[in-house]
Amino acid sequence: MTSFLRQLCLIGVIATLSGCASVDFDAPKTATYALTDTDDTFLGKLIEGRAEEHPGEAGFFPVSDGIDALALRLLMAERAERTIDAQYYLITNDVVGFAFFDFLLRAADRGVRVRLLLDDIQTKGYDAGMAALDSHPNFEVRIFNPFAQRSARFLDGVTSFSRVNRRMHNKSFTADNQITLIGGRNIADEYFGASADVRFGDLDVLGIGPIVGEVSDMFDLYWNYVAAVPIPAFAKMPEDPAAALLALRERIEQNRQEILGTPYAAAVEKRVRDYIREDENSFTWAPYVLAYDSPDKSQKKLADTAASIRTPLIESLSGAQKEVLIVSPYFVPRKTGIEAFVEVQKRGVDITIVTNSLAANNHTTVHGGYAHSRKPLLKEGIRIYEVRGDAAVSGSEITSDGDSGRATLHTKAFAVDRRQLFIGSFNFDPRSAYINTELGVIIDSPELTAPLVARLDELGPTQAYEVVLNEKGQLRWRGIENGQEVIYDKEPQTSWWTRFVASFMTILPIKGQL
Repeated sequence: MTSFLRQLCLIGVIATLSGCASVDFDAPKTATYALTDTDDTFLGKLIEGRAEEHPGEAGFFPVSDGIDALALRLLMAERAERTIDAQYYLITNDVVGFAFFDFLLRAADRGVRVRLLLDDIQTKGYDAGMAALDSHPNFEVRIFNPFAQRSARFLDGVTSFSRVNRRMHNKSFTADNQITLIGGRNIADEYFGASADVRFGDLDVLGIGPIVGEVSDMFDLYWNYVAAVPIPAFAKMPEDPAAALLALRERIEQNRQEILGTPYAAAVEKRVRDYIREDENSFTWAPYVLAYDSPDKSQKKLADTAASIRTPLIESLSGAQKEVLIVSPYFVPRKTGIEAFVEVQKRGVDITIVTNSLAANNHTTVHGGYAHSRKPLLKEGIRIYEVRGDAAVSGSEITSDGDSGRATLHTKAFAVDRRQLFIGSFNFDPRSAYINTELGVIIDSPELTAPLVARLDELGPTQAYEVVLNEKGQLRWRGIENGQEVIYDKEPQTSWWTRFVASFMTILPIKGQL
């Protein structure tokens, strides 16, 4: 058989196999919406009257520490009395994931309505557990844009790439329609200081006031969208849902018993108690804009005309008068993006970009897509800092001694004129801009923005390498180690093989997918 015939046969086999499974996007589901009669709940009474004191504003509390971020989510779930709405790109089968589900199930057991909207990017092997959760009378799970092939997902990549390539990257957690938490964190150990091997530096923001209703409206829009599919529409349901839920509870309890008494569990418990003692005066009230993509972006035929998060982000950045700071773990500007940055720099606005070094980046392909942009940006005076692989990550010191595990920047934020602060899920890359759906908030508050920029200025020399050009126009990496300035002529903290792979990635025609 010739090579051509073999390829035809392979295509035929793939087509046959893929025809055996499909997603019923028209499966029956009941449209539900955020509950609004929650002012008499514990959380409602806690913030009662505050919004009226700050018309046109919302209260914000940035959360950078990983242990704080987990403690707040668990506390919000514990305090909820009527409803919890959670929307995430991924939740993994680990310590944090089980703890998260434990508190959601406890809430559902006491009568709280739990709605969980999860992207399908990392749910392989989770169908039984999701079906078990969905069998609880107070717990409903919907999966956004599910794969038809549950075990051989690559087949969907072959036959339905334009659909399954578009993912829901939004992250939000809202309790009783009174308090919400949005930002960059998924639900997994590395985002909350629970992993010794990988330490993600990230940023969320807690919000109260009118922003909560807007986040709930956004959640409802996605929850009732055609791509948000009930579990039975694509997954094999357990014959005995009650038994499946009992088995899941046993796994959750086993996880709880394993972490009880550990320093990490003690640290999370302490922060929960600390937050209980704190009051709502921790919030800074400020004007804001909630920015997010329409779920229509997840449909290729509708994406070009869908309401886009880019519109308010570009408006904020283009209004800069003096200074722009961009923090993006995956920074992949294409030619037009580079030109836009250069244009802003040339009109007298200082631009600083903070992203991952090759040593810190958990996606070598992304670094390959980014690397080509350094020289043209640096030549125009734009400053670039690359976070080190051994950088300190707040909240990870419990499980790591500081010398073990790779640090990775995962914060998605920008600051304009030390006044406007964006926190969300949006990366400065083609995937966030044109493929995935994203969510974030632009806060107009010098009180919040200026200290964050000052803190990054302070930590920059010891936690990141500044990328510069020498007199010959060659890339160099400058930083402080053991109190002394060091300059590297190769990507710091990397092997020749890692550099070779990253260099090879620069020639692949995949930048539009990064």
